[in-house]
Amino acid sequence: MFAVLKTGGKQYKVTSGDVLRVEKLAAQAGDKIQFNEILMVGSTVGTPLVAGAGVQAEVIDQIKGEKTINFVKRRRKHGSQRKKGHRQQLTLVRIADILEKGADKSGVMAAVSGAGMVATPAAKPAAKKAAPKKEAKAEAPKAEKPKAEKKAAPKASAGADDLKKLSGVGPALEKKLHEAGVTTFAQIAAWTDADVAAMDEKLSFKGRIEREGWIDQAKELAKG
Repeated sequence: MFAVLKTGGKQYKVTSGDVLRVEKLAAQAGDKIQFNEILMVGSTVGTPLVAGAGVQAEVIDQIKGEKTINFVKRRRKHGSQRKKGHRQQLTLVRIADILEKGADKSGVMAAVSGAGMVATPAAKPAAKKAAPKKEAKAEAPKAEKPKAEKKAAPKASAGADDLKKLSGVGPALEKKLHEAGVTTFAQIAAWTDADVAAMDEKLSFKGRIEREGWIDQAKELAKG
């Protein structure tokens, strides 16, 4: 029997005993995990997933893929060029069992993506809804409401750097970075390739971090 599973944005056709290299999972060597996004099992096609199906596997090791080279050159009056290598983090797994039904009750740990992410502040609890006002028995003359004072804009936390010094960063973009927990040049200077990819996807930067050279700028600004 074969199955088609989805993980890390990719699809894999597997049978029992197959060894796969998938996008990094939050698991350790020797752990038993279960893929729950199953698109097809045998002749059963999901809509889009097959209800109750799962593929169980054993984690063999955490590895890295082949090295790729990224070369950027800007043809301008004061142009620049940069060469950088990258090795994708992967997880090596061996397929153990293919379950057509009952995967949701197996109790096996679900396979979850473990790519490095930038820590973000905890979500604020939802505000409590105000209790409905009781209808007044008689209409009373409306009192004039005092004019509401304008609230001062929230100040950056103590020790935060002026991120607007980075190329292409204005007040709006600085606010997005603060909301994502990024407040200092040291944090940006320490970003890995996985962190850059995560921030690009989270804040829709579309490659701006590498295009503007934020990491190199942050390293210089962090020195003071």
